[in-house]
Amino acid sequence: MCGIVGLFLKDRALEPELGSLLTDMLITMSDRGPDSAGIAIYRDADPDRIKLTVQSADPERDFDGLGERLEKALKTPVDLTVNDTHAVLSLAAASGEAARACLRSDHPGIRIMGAGSSIEIYKEVGLPGDVARRFGLGNMAGTHGIGHTRMATESAVTTEGAHPFNTGPDQCLVHNGSLSNHNTLRRRLRHEGLTIETENDTEVGAAYLTWQMQNGATLGEALERSVTDLDGFYTFVVGTGDGFGVLRDPIACKPAVLAETDRYVAFGSEYRALVNLPGIDTARVWEPEPATVYFWRHDDGPQNQRKAA
Repeated sequence: MCGIVGLFLKDRALEPELGSLLTDMLITMSDRGPDSAGIAIYRDADPDRIKLTVQSADPERDFDGLGERLEKALKTPVDLTVNDTHAVLSLAAASGEAARACLRSDHPGIRIMGAGSSIEIYKEVGLPGDVARRFGLGNMAGTHGIGHTRMATESAVTTEGAHPFNTGPDQCLVHNGSLSNHNTLRRRLRHEGLTIETENDTEVGAAYLTWQMQNGATLGEALERSVTDLDGFYTFVVGTGDGFGVLRDPIACKPAVLAETDRYVAFGSEYRALVNLPGIDTARVWEPEPATVYFWRHDDGPQNQRKAA
């Protein structure tokens, strides 16, 4: 049992409140998962730059002078913003892969949590309220975001095992449920060149979607194919640079609720996660159908669509 929340803003006037709204939603789900919590927030998109969210168990040691060392190695300006055990590195998009390689070879204590032009991921072991306070999530602005509070079932309680999982540029996944064929699929995806760092089944689900999109599928198509290729019980919420999607397995035994107004689309594992959102009393509220892909994108304009598989 885990708790998932998501908030996609249509009204730009709500963007300064994204972090506080998501934090409240996530804290409400605390009793669904006390082990770890995390949030992916999308903001300040710049297609010419890449943001790498990194984490260290010893940030004072690992982050001190990190920006300068990377600048010297990569020969490009690097901005470093430290936030507790995490930091966001911002640099030219063309230097992104070189930066990843440098971090892995020269800074073994640093782990890459997320990468993209707009995504930032903050996650740690602990209750949602404690994690949110550590990172100041309530003060963050953005266009959309997703969050997760975890009750671990199939892998260790660690920062690396917490959700969201990022396996492709600006793409991440949170998940409630269990994938039964993740070991077989992990081997296949690694053979296809995907990087999978943990034994968590959710990371395999994220990598599967990344693999599908790398091979030309849209997010909607990738989610549709997952209904056939992924075995188990699950509710997925996927974040991308321009929107988010929702999918439940064909049996749909994991709880889920969606709400939509002219200002936002919101997701929660339970309705109580949504009760403090502005205008929720007049929202269209429904339970997502089994094996049905729902997705919203900012470039779809005011009529964001859902699509049946």
